[in-house]
Amino acid sequence: MSDDQGKPRGPRRASRVEQRRRARQMALQALYQWQMAGASLSQIEAEFMVDNDMNLVDGAYFRELLHGVPARLAEFDKLIEPLLDRPLKDVDPIELSLVRMGAYELKERLDVPYRVVINEEVELAKKFGGTDGHKFVNGILDKLAARLRMAEIRGSRSSG
Repeated sequence: MSDDQGKPRGPRRASRVEQRRRARQMALQALYQWQMAGASLSQIEAEFMVDNDMNLVDGAYFRELLHGVPARLAEFDKLIEPLLDRPLKDVDPIELSLVRMGAYELKERLDVPYRVVINEEVELAKKFGGTDGHKFVNGILDKLAARLRMAEIRGSRSSG
């Protein structure tokens, strides 16, 4: 590959948005593995760091989600449970991981707009979840955003 003057370019660097998207995808896969296999988070993290090209991933964001969601699991589940139409144990593991990641980002990452959080989790649900899993994830995160980001939602409605 070369630039406009014919000079060779180095390897393409992923944009910040792409790096975050990949971090979320990897965190979903790692959290699913943690949830299903019960392996330690540090062991899962080490495997992911070895098995993936971390130049294309926001590694700090991946680690934050991987460790932040389980560290406050009970808190996030308490936020999610009242919004569910079924017991928590009956929620598909992929969709549960996505809703928990969304809860983490909505509560802890105020720098990430709520619409971005919801859209990113919904896109992952379309890619990895069941047939209508994205609708479930969207519905739960919409309701959660209304509780956790009320001021941001009001502000976007009044300026839009």
